[in-house]
Amino acid sequence: MKSSLVIIPTYNEILNISLMLKEVFLVSKDLHVLVVDDSSPDGTSEEVARLQNRYAGRLFLLKRNGKKGLGKAYISGFKWGLKKNYNYFFQIDCDFSHDPKDLLRLHNTLCANSVDLCIGSRYISGINVVNWPISRILLSYFASYYVRIITCMTIKDPTAGFNGYTRKVIESISLDDIEFVGYAFQIEMKFRTWKKGFNIFELPIVFKDRERGVSKLNKSIIKEAILGVLKMKLKSLFTNAYK
Repeated sequence: MKSSLVIIPTYNEILNISLMLKEVFLVSKDLHVLVVDDSSPDGTSEEVARLQNRYAGRLFLLKRNGKKGLGKAYISGFKWGLKKNYNYFFQIDCDFSHDPKDLLRLHNTLCANSVDLCIGSRYISGINVVNWPISRILLSYFASYYVRIITCMTIKDPTAGFNGYTRKVIESISLDDIEFVGYAFQIEMKFRTWKKGFNIFELPIVFKDRERGVSKLNKSIIKEAILGVLKMKLKSLFTNAYK
């Protein structure tokens, strides 16, 4: 997994960060990790800084001023990684809802199948979600269905947060033009990738609800996703913004 960067956005993940980093680095000695922390008041960034001695040359920290959102965190991470000449970029949540071991599966899919975007998909082979209440499962599943109807993408899990991109995809997207900061960011990234004609593959994973810490999902994030998808589709019909 040489030339691979795992980007982990954090805000108040002190209960998970050291465990997550340990598991990610067990996947491959060649992996590098960039933690993008939005000045977590619980000391997340301080813990990452302490662990940099243990994982010297493999663990990096980008601390931002204030809570600016998931999308902005990833954009900062992508820009950092492009400057450092990484060829593969992986997104993973810090709360263990994604199994770090699956990073190897995503990487192998990108390398072996001429895939440009590999999605760790909850819905490509049924509904593979563990420990979510039925209300949350229905919200997520029908949100994905809504996105497919509006955008015409065939992606079964467009809101997925566990993804692997090749460098050429990230380079092709105008990161400064990304509009969304919440979970809709994940939709917009996939939509831009799809509009550019890149090869997209969905790899089935098992998604687990977090056991430690607090979810960042709120009503404003849901509203952004619902209205943002409509805005994004209309904009794509009348402009060249996503080409």
